[in-house]
Amino acid sequence: MTSAAPARRRRSRGVLEWPLVGALLRWRHSRLLLQVPLFLVALVLVLHGLFGPRLAPMNLATVMVWVHYRGALVLVLLVAGNLFCMGCPMLALRDLARRFVHPRFDWPQALRNKWLSIGMLVGVLFGYELFDWWGDPRATAWLIVAYFGAILAVDLVFKHASFCKFVCPIGQFNFAASTISPLEIRAADARVCETCTTKDCIKGSELSRGCELALFVPEKRGNMDCTFCLDCVHACPHENVALARHEPADDLGLDPHRSGLGRFSKRPDLAALVTVFCFGALLNAFGMVSPVYAVQRWMAGVMHVESEWPVLTALFGVALVVEPLVLLGLACWATRAATGSHESLLTLGVRHAYCLAPLGFGIWIAHYSFHFLTGLLTFVPVLQKALCDLGAPILGQPIWRLGGLPKSAALPIELGLLSLGVIASCVVAWRIAERSASRRTLAAFLPWAALVLLLAGAAVWLFEQPMEMRGTFLQ
Repeated sequence: MTSAAPARRRRSRGVLEWPLVGALLRWRHSRLLLQVPLFLVALVLVLHGLFGPRLAPMNLATVMVWVHYRGALVLVLLVAGNLFCMGCPMLALRDLARRFVHPRFDWPQALRNKWLSIGMLVGVLFGYELFDWWGDPRATAWLIVAYFGAILAVDLVFKHASFCKFVCPIGQFNFAASTISPLEIRAADARVCETCTTKDCIKGSELSRGCELALFVPEKRGNMDCTFCLDCVHACPHENVALARHEPADDLGLDPHRSGLGRFSKRPDLAALVTVFCFGALLNAFGMVSPVYAVQRWMAGVMHVESEWPVLTALFGVALVVEPLVLLGLACWATRAATGSHESLLTLGVRHAYCLAPLGFGIWIAHYSFHFLTGLLTFVPVLQKALCDLGAPILGQPIWRLGGLPKSAALPIELGLLSLGVIASCVVAWRIAERSASRRTLAAFLPWAALVLLLAGAAVWLFEQPMEMRGTFLQ
């Protein structure tokens, strides 16, 4: 009995051993428990977006997508992990379509990186500002439809989960953010994997497909590229896959070979994704405060244009290209000068950029939680009105005064969440510096700590500005 106990602890499967929750997750069709309700929600949002009121604060599509979905997304990522990718309703539709249409092609080798998906992520941020999707229920509904169409167009032609891994902008956001999540999929006991001959977790079996994102469980590290689909859990004949506790941001300071990804320090595309993730958080918040209009007017005057798109293009270029290149370049130059390193600035930048992921997530969650918490109940009167319009006022007449927390109460929460991101980024920066310049760790750490604090200071300034309450009646 004494020898079996330690072995049992080593084979712990974490959440998969919890009562009820663990049993549901181990069920082969557990993903449908999330996918079907979310598909129905998406269908309701599309219908209400297309045929409901045109005023954004009175339409479920705009209120639920731009206020509640984004807030719930980041909070779930912080508390549990990538559950929204697990429950992605678009994958349910794709799997149904694949019963009739079988993809024939592999994703092109030249596109097996994050550059396309980074462009898609920037495109979504750009379109959000240019077309004011948050204020247009019709456009929001068509955006949802376009997303469903895009995954079908890609994944009915190309095998595996090509859309999730190489195209989906929401997925890339979730991957970058989930490096801060407290749970991960991993092997329960590495020794069991060493003796496994079938490798069903990645190859699949008659009962379940293997990992479509090419993550081999024994060599998997962290949450990057993991959708929490649980296919590996259902495929493993040894019940040796765990959904276990993960130290938030812990793997960002390490650089092992990772299945399906290689080494982070050799992936400039991943470093670019993390950089856009961080600087995009600042840009998205900046787009909602009053100083942005003064900046846009000034840029329009300098450029001698009246259209918004050239100004936005220039603003995005400065915020997501010029500014990161300058600031990261200075940090790399200072690191090289302080440590006496002969490595290129690009090499140093790719290695150290991952310290920005926790800060980026801190900015995103602080910003989105502000809108989510201050507009927490705004969906209730919208739902009441929708039911009234259908002739079924079962929830009563709309109570438009419903909101959420006062702004004064939300600000301390914002700053607290941001502070956690700053601390985690500094810890990651220290670990990277310790690994790469063990004799001059402090010298390698200080430039990146300064960069983190500079960006955090910019975020604090943004959060203290009056912010637009987009998509709601709140002022």
